[in-house]
Amino acid sequence: MSAAPLRQTRQRVAVAETLAAAAGFSTAQQVHERLVARGERVALATVYRHLQALAESGLADVLRTPDGQVAYRCCAHGQRHHHHLVCRRCGHTVEVEFGTFESIVEELAARHGFAEVTHELELFGICPRCSAG
Repeated sequence: MSAAPLRQTRQRVAVAETLAAAAGFSTAQQVHERLVARGERVALATVYRHLQALAESGLADVLRTPDGQVAYRCCAHGQRHHHHLVCRRCGHTVEVEFGTFESIVEELAARHGFAEVTHELELFGICPRCSAG
């Protein structure tokens, strides 16, 4: 079931544009700092709210960083389920899919009678560029 279309407010557009301009994942604080630097008047709570709405609509990916922060980035896959391989040093991210893993999750859920099962899986490592230098 897809979410209702997001209402395009000036602040939501500014948050989405700022997120799209970022090279990788950004925290709400980082998005807020970029918005303030470009002269936008927006509260940090508003940035959090808009990022969450973008994530719920499938327009932004969300992950929890190794230090526990929630980070966002524009999502190239929309509603399609996928995971991320993230460099711990530079934040470079690759979207990955685990077909076999997804079928194992479905089979385990069915075997135990669970419905509407969700999961989060993010992989963290050092990318080739960072490990070379």
